Parts: sequence; C-alpha cells; structure tokens
Amino acid sequence: MKIGILQTGNVRGDLADAFGEYPPMFDRLLNGRPLDASGGGFALEAFEIVNGAPTPSPHDADGWVVTGSKHGVYDPLPWIEPLKAFLRAARAAGRPIVGVCFGHQILAEAFGGRAVKHPGGWNLGAGDFSLAVDGAAPAWLGALGGSARLHSIHQDQVIALPADATIWARSSGCEIAGALYGDPSAPDAVSIQPHPEFAPDFAAALIARLIQDGRVDGRLGAEALASIDAAPVHNAAIGRALADYLAGAVAARRAA
Repeated sequence: MKIGILQTGNVRGDLADAFGEYPPMFDRLLNGRPLDASGGGFALEAFEIVNGAPTPSPHDADGWVVTGSKHGVYDPLPWIEPLKAFLRAARAAGRPIVGVCFGHQILAEAFGGRAVKHPGGWNLGAGDFSLAVDGAAPAWLGALGGSARLHSIHQDQVIALPADATIWARSSGCEIAGALYGDPSAPDAVSIQPHPEFAPDFAAALIARLIQDGRVDGRLGAEALASIDAAPVHNAAIGRALADYLAGAVAARRAA
C-alpha cells in the first residue's frame, strides 16, 4: 500500500541535521505498527513540491498526506494552485487524503473553505483537543476516545469549512482544529491542525528557534516550552488512527 507524501515545507537546515525532514517524521507516525495483512506497513514516497518537484498524478499512490509548511495557503507561490487542483482530483479519484497543519488549511481552501492568518496570533506548545462529531468520538479514532494532547505551532487557522465538512477536533485556541470531508463515518479526507508527527524534542527545538529569531515573544515561548514537559502527548494514538483511516479507505476502494 503506497502513500504519497506531498512535502510543502522544509525543516530548517540545522534542525534537519538533528531531527530529519518531514517525510521521515510521517513514516514514523504512520508506520508505528504493521498495517497490511502482510505486516509490511505503508510504502511512503515523498514528492517535494515545495522544492520545485512537479505535482504528481492522484493515481501515483493509494493515498496521500499533505505536510506542514512555513508558508500560508494565501501566499503567491507557483505550486499552491496546482496543489489545490491536485487535491480536488485526488478526492474525485477516491484517494484518501490526510492533511496536517498547512495540509489541514489547504484542504479547506481546495474544497471551498477558508484559512487566514489568525488575529489571535500564535498557538504554541502542547495542549488539549476535544475530539468529537455530534458529541461522540469518531469510530475510526478507536480506543483514543474523546480527547488528545498534541503539539501546536501555527499562526494560520481555518475559519470556514465547506458545507460537506464536519469538525472533529477543537481546542480553546482553535475552533476548527480537525475536519472530515464527506461522510464523517467514511470521509474522503481527514485533516488536523496540530502536529502528531512532531516528537517533543523537535517541537521544543522549533519553538526555541522561533524565540531566538524574534518571531515569538519570550514569555509566550517560555510558556509553550513548559507545556511540552507538562504531560505526554498522544502522537502514537493519533498516528494509529490516521493510519487505520488510510488503510481502511484504500481497502474499501479496492473492494468496491
């Protein structure tokens, strides 16, 4: 089962040396346990569209993941509109899609919603998210239940969803922190604003760099760093849920 990683951002050079790039982070997130009947898990292929690689065909993989990025969905970059068109085509072709952070935002934009630089500013550090659709946790979340603690590092937020989308994750600082597109019980795409692919040490290093570069106020940054050490995050559980979603959606398409 092949999953294409649409890489829309790069880890800053020195941090990449220490922690690696985004595609390996998603490999660890999604391949945390065997998924196929063969025990082989997912085969992942990265498409570095942020670095000028051509937009692939939706049929080049069984499912797709859109990574995070320092860029905004509103930035006038040459790959933004082709990526939106790709996501619409992939959905029409029955390929399941997962979007994280920037991926969450561009899925909303591609399907008729809106993402903006939020006037409330940064959401930083580890925080609690409520996970529910119509008051109940989505079945594909499995044993995770109705809440999760995850890392957030973003200024932009989705502020409007298309009519066929449903919110499944919320926090005190982000009302639309997760979206399901199509039937909530068997969605065409799943997106999430926080970063289940970020290990705590990488999240802390990234926040420290934002403070060092003057992009984040020192007090806010210190609070964010303290939150990372306050309690464990549920990266592995969210990773299993997203992996199960992709595997189940691919299996359903093949059986149809």
